[in-house]
Amino acid sequence: MLSGNRNFEGRVHPHTRANYLASPPLVIAYALAGTVDFDFETQPLGNDQQGKPVFLRDIWPSRDQVSKVTNGVIKPEMFTATYNNILKGSQMWQDLDAPKGTQYSWDEKSTYIHNPPFFQKTDNNTKPISNIKGAHCLINMGDSITTDHISPAGKIAKNSPAARYLRERGIDDKDFNSYGSRRGNDEIMARGTFANTRLINKMVEKVGPNTVHIPSGKEMAIFDAAEAYQKSGIDTILLAGKEYGSGSSRDWAAKGPYL
Repeated sequence: MLSGNRNFEGRVHPHTRANYLASPPLVIAYALAGTVDFDFETQPLGNDQQGKPVFLRDIWPSRDQVSKVTNGVIKPEMFTATYNNILKGSQMWQDLDAPKGTQYSWDEKSTYIHNPPFFQKTDNNTKPISNIKGAHCLINMGDSITTDHISPAGKIAKNSPAARYLRERGIDDKDFNSYGSRRGNDEIMARGTFANTRLINKMVEKVGPNTVHIPSGKEMAIFDAAEAYQKSGIDTILLAGKEYGSGSSRDWAAKGPYL
């Protein structure tokens, strides 16, 4: 139970499958109950000092109580003090050595920000979409494939193509950070596409970001298979059921599969 918005499988932690969103007081109530299989209307959370059962409705704060506390601790000065200096940033931000000019200076060595191919190949004239011919299936998925399955924002697994890419550039495992933090690098995000640890691909037996490269029959990371297909000039398709792309809006859920 959590009061944040990270309710995708494996998002809070790679081994956490089910996540339920609730208000902060309700999260505490479930913690007191010790289970999500609990009926707050009929089951007490515990007993008071006199041994009488205490239900959630007995301790749930009223709107007036919440408003009284809120009005007592939140002041307009808190917001004005912050926003008066918000464009200055911290001292660390002010001390950054940044190049001058109207255009961004791309650094090929950066593992956080990289010039993506769709910027490098931008043209005034649109090009027609080419036909898909003789394609192999890259992934065969079922229903409810969310944006987090397509482009996870969480931890970069140590055995993933993205991890391999970072190690090749001298990045230590402890500095891998997350896909969400490195979303400015298309090389990382392409390798992170369909890298969710809870992805179910019907082409392989084990849950995870692997598939079968059909020409060779070998099981490998989805990115590695896609790269092999591209080098061979073979088109690929994805099979997915209902609600493909549901979940929070995420541009990399479109750009990742494209790359």
